Amino acid sequence: MRKNRKFPHTRYSQLIQTTVIVLVLLISFLLAPVQAQSVKYAPVAVDGRLVFRVSSNEQSKAQERANFINSQLQAVVKSDEAPDIKVEQRNDSPIIVVNGRYLLTVTQNDIDSAGTPEEQARIWVQKIEDAIQKAQSERGAEFIRNTSILSIVIVLMAIALHRLLGIVWQLIQNRVSQMLVSANSSSDNQVQNTSRFLLKAILISARILLWVGVSLYITNLFPLTREWSYNITIRIISSLTSPIFSLGQKAYSLTDIFILIVLLLGLVIFAGATTNLLRSRILHRTRISRGAQEAIAIICKYAFISFGTIVLLQIWGLDLSSLTIVASALGVGIGFGFQDIAKNFGSGIVLLFERPIQVGDFIEVGEYMGTVEYIGARSVVIRTLDRISIIVPNSRFLETEVINWSHRNPVSRIHLPVGVAYGSDVNLVKTALVEAAVHHPEVLKLPQPQVFFKGFGESAIDFELLVWIDKPHQQTPIKSDIYFLIEASLRKHNIEVPFPQRDLNMRTGDLPIKLSPELEQALLRLTKEFNRNGKSVK
Repeated sequence: MRKNRKFPHTRYSQLIQTTVIVLVLLISFLLAPVQAQSVKYAPVAVDGRLVFRVSSNEQSKAQERANFINSQLQAVVKSDEAPDIKVEQRNDSPIIVVNGRYLLTVTQNDIDSAGTPEEQARIWVQKIEDAIQKAQSERGAEFIRNTSILSIVIVLMAIALHRLLGIVWQLIQNRVSQMLVSANSSSDNQVQNTSRFLLKAILISARILLWVGVSLYITNLFPLTREWSYNITIRIISSLTSPIFSLGQKAYSLTDIFILIVLLLGLVIFAGATTNLLRSRILHRTRISRGAQEAIAIICKYAFISFGTIVLLQIWGLDLSSLTIVASALGVGIGFGFQDIAKNFGSGIVLLFERPIQVGDFIEVGEYMGTVEYIGARSVVIRTLDRISIIVPNSRFLETEVINWSHRNPVSRIHLPVGVAYGSDVNLVKTALVEAAVHHPEVLKLPQPQVFFKGFGESAIDFELLVWIDKPHQQTPIKSDIYFLIEASLRKHNIEVPFPQRDLNMRTGDLPIKLSPELEQALLRLTKEFNRNGKSVK
């Protein structure tokens, strides 16, 4: 039954990782056009609606022209006058005039879809008329009343959809939990926690997107709020796309940095997914040890991340040769400031290649005893018998003594001291102990169990039972089971297990106490007085 449930867990985990990779790449591609936008054009908008874009000319920049045109059009909209828009020729250039006032001169650089500046001017005149008429109509009381009612309806629908998302999320979570139910194991618990976290993140993201979309939609219904939203959006985009620093001959903005971070994050996730596939699909079938599989997978993961980072930086446009001096200085700083990290990283490389400990080994380091779950670049994760994860720095495994019960050969011997009462038949005791050991299924037949006569104790005759096992991580429950069998075997053969006892011997005699002559005389007088008083009473 357990084998049949393993495959869905693996497939579900791989599906989650693939989804994350696709989302990361999608975000990167969506952000790429923002980076590519040119700054030589500036937008002209009426009440937050884009009308057209103007370029720079010999007299002014694009943004200055756009600001002037926006202010003129906004004044026309607020005046409630019917717009009178014309195209005039001045100095062999078409000029757009609104209500007798100069608006802009259409130049060759402004041509977008038309062939000549005159054709472009006529197209813009039509767009300006439509935008002004629509803006003036949206300032009427009827439009505001209808739009307010529509906004209330949209908010109520959003509240209902918000709750519906919660119900759907609960149903999906219950279904996924039923799919992932199996025996208790660390891998299953990890998949369940990951799925629960991702489902919760998806629910929160969906609700945030819902309310952001509703807010933006309602904001765009009203002219004033639409203009505010448009101005804020333009400023945010301008802030994200404006260069903040330069490396070499190229300038970088916040968007460039964010794209690089997203790409590096996608690289790490992709490297982890590829490593998991390598471990589960290829290395698992080679029948090499689990420790060797983990070492190969980790080396491939870090090599893939290092090589991929260099390739991404080159594609991103960063000249790595210009960072040689900076990298050297950082290397010196890291060497002095992060000595422990560098030491643990070097120790991790030694552990991966030398392999004194491997994943799956049962080890004892200091006061901790458990199974090695993971060997990383900085630390080793040990899962104790109490199912507690202990994170130990790599350098500790090279600086101190480590007991590895599974190194090369998992067969090991455990010692079980036993004491019996004086007067017991020692040969019968040996027979009882061996009989208890051979009845345990985890005790190996070869080498055979042995019983050693350790000596005469204070209150018992001391023996030691030695047995061999090939599951060192289960030595504690095996010892407990064998002690239960020993107690039953000793009771079966009427052999007494003593309790600690002490014999106290007291000797009688005169106390070597000497009294002074004065004290002796006083005691004699007191005795005579006591005797005389006693006789008189009689």
